[in-house]
Amino acid sequence: MPATAPLLLGDEPGSFPYSVLAERHPAIIRQVREAFPYGPERRRALDALLVSCTEGAIEPLPADAHDRDRWGAWGLDTYAGRSWFDVPWLWSESYFYRCLLEAVGHFAPGPWQGIDPFRPDKLAELDSARTDEELAALDGLSDLTADEQDGALLHGSLWGNRADLGFRLSAGTSDTPAAVPALVADDSDTLWSLLPPSGAGTLYLIADNAGRELVPDLLLVSRLLAGSRVERAVLHVKPHPYYVSDATPADVLDALRRLTAAPGAAATHGRRLWQALTDGRLTVRAHPFSCGPLPYAEMPDDLRAEFASATVTIVKGDLNYRRLVGDRLWAPTTPFADLTGHFPGPVAALRTLKSDVICGLDTRTVSTLDAAEGPRWRTGGTHALIQVRA
Repeated sequence: MPATAPLLLGDEPGSFPYSVLAERHPAIIRQVREAFPYGPERRRALDALLVSCTEGAIEPLPADAHDRDRWGAWGLDTYAGRSWFDVPWLWSESYFYRCLLEAVGHFAPGPWQGIDPFRPDKLAELDSARTDEELAALDGLSDLTADEQDGALLHGSLWGNRADLGFRLSAGTSDTPAAVPALVADDSDTLWSLLPPSGAGTLYLIADNAGRELVPDLLLVSRLLAGSRVERAVLHVKPHPYYVSDATPADVLDALRRLTAAPGAAATHGRRLWQALTDGRLTVRAHPFSCGPLPYAEMPDDLRAEFASATVTIVKGDLNYRRLVGDRLWAPTTPFADLTGHFPGPVAALRTLKSDVICGLDTRTVSTLDAAEGPRWRTGGTHALIQVRA
């Protein structure tokens, strides 16, 4: 393991973590408050959370909260009473969403129990004309070779809500300057070596966002199952709403219905995935640790055993990357393998860069990015990576 790097905190005004805590979280509370006709009790709770997360201290969960003991073990007993800005950023962000669900009554008996406060935005994105265009682009892939189709759908999953880029075979196609690489690291050859044609392995995919990002993740799974690169796939999603757009089991069903209702190749993928769920070749899992505030190095034994059985685990998205390598300010050239040695089995990261955490880059790439864009390349979502530890 490399020397320890500083944990990311939100206590530095002007930093990206500070802006999330001071600006993004209050905006999310206001958005949720206006998205549903919550009654006075819920609105008061949301208003209290707004004051707490901007001016107050971290408060414990109610005594009757179903997961109070779990959060206590995850650090709440230590961090309660401290400023939201003075504890690890990953922890602070995660606990914010737990408190938001408490405020809207997501876990309590009553009319709002189980209601996803982010569902309107998820469905609007899934039902958008842009999604229609991206699904229609699937029809053009039939003229490509099998390897080209695999590559196109891998890049579709990589770029997520910029999935239209993924249907172009050139990973360098982007809105970035020509001298700046869009794909800052590319271990895709290693990934394919772990998933050879006519393979009989099991793919685990830890999903990130719902909507237009989950759709290309599902398309990649469908392609790998159809091309016999894997015999079985396991899709890990969040057990409850989290980080606004993170995928839950309900979001998987919404995405599948969207695919099966579409024309052309999209419907074929949708039917294949539906059948794979019914015959057990595709499984959806929602482990409580998926909504935890801790890095994957601290995953529980049952989850560790699951990932140890995988041919490869694909970790999608920025938040999962932070949990995979540790939410610290690593030197960008710190080897990816050094930071993922804790993971039980081969692991691949597919990530669009949206936070400061980064590792596994070569010195020349870092220098080029810094010279062209300053620190913005780390957080702007205009660059991506495929990193693999076999």
